[in-house]
Amino acid sequence: MKTAIGTLNPAKVNAVISALSNYEHITFQSLKVPSGVSDQPFSDEETIQGAINRAENARKMELADLGIGLEGGIIETSQGFYLCNWGALTGADFAPIIAGSARILLPDDVGRKVKSGIELGIVMDEYANQFNVSQNEGAIGIFTNGMVNRTEMFTHISKLLFGQYFYMQNKSSGK
Repeated sequence: MKTAIGTLNPAKVNAVISALSNYEHITFQSLKVPSGVSDQPFSDEETIQGAINRAENARKMELADLGIGLEGGIIETSQGFYLCNWGALTGADFAPIIAGSARILLPDDVGRKVKSGIELGIVMDEYANQFNVSQNEGAIGIFTNGMVNRTEMFTHISKLLFGQYFYMQNKSSGK
């Protein structure tokens, strides 16, 4: 089964491959596709839509059986700014399957900079005094002191997505 991953970001690509390492019948192709949303999504709805768009764009571009899109965003609440991450799995014959991950409160100065229009990855590079945080541990890795990194978080989302897909497949085949 050919699966197109709608990103070239190593943290996300490795997450999908890691989540499905025991499934030999699945092949992967990662490719750069547009999300169709802001470079920095700023709501659950926009982040979900970005994940769906990435999954569909990748699936169609690669002529794959399945497409997976993973998208990170920020939400603002009365308690402050939270990191949010969503994923979508698409196919030609079913509605998008959606899953999200844990949320953590961001420092207020980080949230305000993102709200002003600067992408979280750029803010995090400056905040952590590192390079390419978004392609490595991510904000989640910085703010959990390395206990959870971006690949682990997106691996969890990928497992949630494919778990729902396999359940749906088993249910439709009577298993």
